[in-house]
Amino acid sequence: MKENAIKDRSFELAVEIVFVYQYLTREKHEYILSKQILRSGTSVGANVAEGTSAQSKKEFCNRLSIAYKEARETEYWLKLLCSAGYLTMEKILPVLEKCEEVNKILFTILKTATTPH
Repeated sequence: MKENAIKDRSFELAVEIVFVYQYLTREKHEYILSKQILRSGTSVGANVAEGTSAQSKKEFCNRLSIAYKEARETEYWLKLLCSAGYLTMEKILPVLEKCEEVNKILFTILKTATTPH
């Protein structure tokens, strides 16, 4: 089976976000912001999956554009939760790095896909 870097990385990010969500709800008893990061963080992979099975280039770009926005939002929530004291930088650094990696891959894909040849 052929490897798809963005599908794999966005899925890994979603799994990490689920773990962050579980930590926030079980250990910190935080239920509002944790839902926000759960929604945006898992939406990245869902939109990538939809995009990779798109039937047109326009649909592909639209789905990956949404995934890119969701990944940037997830990065925001991670930083906010850290600044607010719910998470430590030590705890979120690997997740934040994965999120930044996904953002870079999505940006590159979108730039390549939308550049006229």
